Amino acid sequence: MKLEEYIYKGSQKMRCGYTTGSCAAAAAKAAAEMLLTGRVLTAAEILTPKGIVIRPDIIEPVITESMASCAVEKDSGDDPDVTNGVKVFAAVAFAQKGVKIKGGVGIGRVTKAGLDQPVGEAAINSVPRKMITSAVMGIAEKYGYSGGFEVTVSVPDGVELAAKTYNPRMGIEGGISIIGTSGIVEPMSNTALIETIRTEANMRRAEGQKNMLLTIGNYSESFVQDEMPFSLERSVTCSNFIGDAIDIGIELGFSSILIVGHIGKLVKLGAGIMNTHSSWADGRMEVLVTCGLLAGADTDTLKKLPDCATADAAMDILADAGYLDKTLDILSQRMDYYLRGRVKNEIKIAALAFSYKRVINVKTAFADELIKAITEEENG
Repeated sequence: MKLEEYIYKGSQKMRCGYTTGSCAAAAAKAAAEMLLTGRVLTAAEILTPKGIVIRPDIIEPVITESMASCAVEKDSGDDPDVTNGVKVFAAVAFAQKGVKIKGGVGIGRVTKAGLDQPVGEAAINSVPRKMITSAVMGIAEKYGYSGGFEVTVSVPDGVELAAKTYNPRMGIEGGISIIGTSGIVEPMSNTALIETIRTEANMRRAEGQKNMLLTIGNYSESFVQDEMPFSLERSVTCSNFIGDAIDIGIELGFSSILIVGHIGKLVKLGAGIMNTHSSWADGRMEVLVTCGLLAGADTDTLKKLPDCATADAAMDILADAGYLDKTLDILSQRMDYYLRGRVKNEIKIAALAFSYKRVINVKTAFADELIKAITEEENG
């Protein structure tokens, strides 16, 4: 049964779904009841951590004397999730006591420290584990069963799907993760993206890194690979969520943060804009107009900037008029001012903004120092 729970994104009504963790818990609950009763179930009801009840359909049931298994088809609602429609299976067998949860086919294994589960464990996160345990023990209580259960979660398509996720980069190999803190998928949720940043940052800290390297996306990752004296593997991808990533870095105890990104994104830092998605705020041309004005640019030059579609195009105009270098100097000062304000001068922070169209590196005050610190840390 599809979840009829909705949220609004702007004026658009969007249907919520449920996580792989909720799927695993519902399948485990149904399998446990089928094991104890010998009866096939067609649906299971669980209460998610968010307080929303879901009743997914149970498919592909199998019952033997010592084991029962079934699956729940993942429903991501209107969220563009690569796991939408995947079948999450749970096989439940008798055990002497307690609940042992294992990862089967298509469930990744943790290979790096700092993730939700220890190295070597199946990538079934702690909240789904609690949900599974609660679900099957509730069934044991319902039928007066005093023994334990062994629950094996599997996703037959997990190996193939994992290649479309961040799992290989995050130190999870061989399949997907069973995740979800609320049990509910909210379409286009920023929360899930920010938690991905937190997970990757926590992994870097567990590796012993003290200096945090933030990259924005493909452009900045290519720049780090081609131009920087340290490896991309140590970076944390923050996408547009620069402010949230900075906050996470402070929370996890990094001693410094260096942000590397294309100037088309990082120019927004000159106005204190810490979420650089265009739907959140633009301000690129307004920042460059302000910096150009402070650099002494003439009115005719400044009037051309708001019509530019890209920061590169605006820089062409400033370069032709002879104001680019001074404008970028002022931009770096403004970026530095807002970045220091974000960290409240608790740690050192810097940004390096680049452009592929022209050879520029806009560096804030501590950029060279942090580049050196990251390089030395990497080289031991």
